Amino acid sequence: MKSTVTTYIGVGSNLGNKEANIRRALAMLIETPGIEIRRISAFLTNPAQGGPEGAPDFLNCAAEVVTSLSPKELMKRLLEIEQQIGRIRREKWEPRVIDLDLLLHGNTILSTDALSIPHPLMHERLFVLKPLAEIAPNALHPTLGVNVKTLLQKLETAHRD
Repeated sequence: MKSTVTTYIGVGSNLGNKEANIRRALAMLIETPGIEIRRISAFLTNPAQGGPEGAPDFLNCAAEVVTSLSPKELMKRLLEIEQQIGRIRREKWEPRVIDLDLLLHGNTILSTDALSIPHPLMHERLFVLKPLAEIAPNALHPTLGVNVKTLLQKLETAHRD
């Protein structure tokens, strides 16, 4: 039997029926061999960041997944699910029907043109850290050496100042 690793995935949508899009993506993940979803955070509404002015709000959540897939295999599957749900990639941070981000894959540290783990912006984004802290407050960011709960507290403090 292949060994497994605990992985965290950020899920978001800001086009169409956002909740249905997220639920469909999660269902497709569940149906994938080598993937077991352990926990899903509450769904949170968040303003779009970095995209065009007036972009619709996002609905976001985080999922804890136990997988035997390598980071590359898992990312390939996430991109397939995005495409099957109807995501078309034209420009960075544009509105999208579904967005699946590989946030953490165990203690993996990886940086290639196609994939960076941990997700390079996760520690700067409340819409990633809030749902992630709900399901995995003690998950460790392997390059920063700090857990998710602490990252969230630091970011919330910075946003108040």
